[in-house]
Amino acid sequence: MRRLWHILCFGLLAMVCSNTSFAQGLKDPTHWTYEAKKIAANEYELSFKLVLDEGWHIWAINVGGDGYQIVPSFAFQELPNVDWKGTIKESGTVINTVMEGVEGKVNYYSHTVTYTQTVKAAAGTTITGKHEYQVCNDNMCLPPKAVPFTFQLN
Repeated sequence: MRRLWHILCFGLLAMVCSNTSFAQGLKDPTHWTYEAKKIAANEYELSFKLVLDEGWHIWAINVGGDGYQIVPSFAFQELPNVDWKGTIKESGTVINTVMEGVEGKVNYYSHTVTYTQTVKAAAGTTITGKHEYQVCNDNMCLPPKAVPFTFQLN
């Protein structure tokens, strides 16, 4: 019986390690671009555009479902000379559906989504921070990822 217990534990450990190394070996399915666009005097729109490889999705900020999904978040370094206008907005074609293993309907984006934040600041200001997100396909979700960003306002 003790030998069977050791074999089961070893097998479970091997499965966990192989799944972790498999996920780490995957090519990143996300392609981010960043742009600061002047929209008025001292007012800029900061854009985070995401293009996903085929078959991958990212949760919407208002994800719905059972609340266990890891939604995108954006943390900006606080600067005294920057006035934040509202909250971050997302645009794209949201998919609202029932998903196996999740209670209730969920919202997510496939292919492309753009996140925007409007700020009022002087030209020459540098805005930094990080955004965190998780992407999934029909079989698995990759571990959450945190990526630093920098916007130079011109």
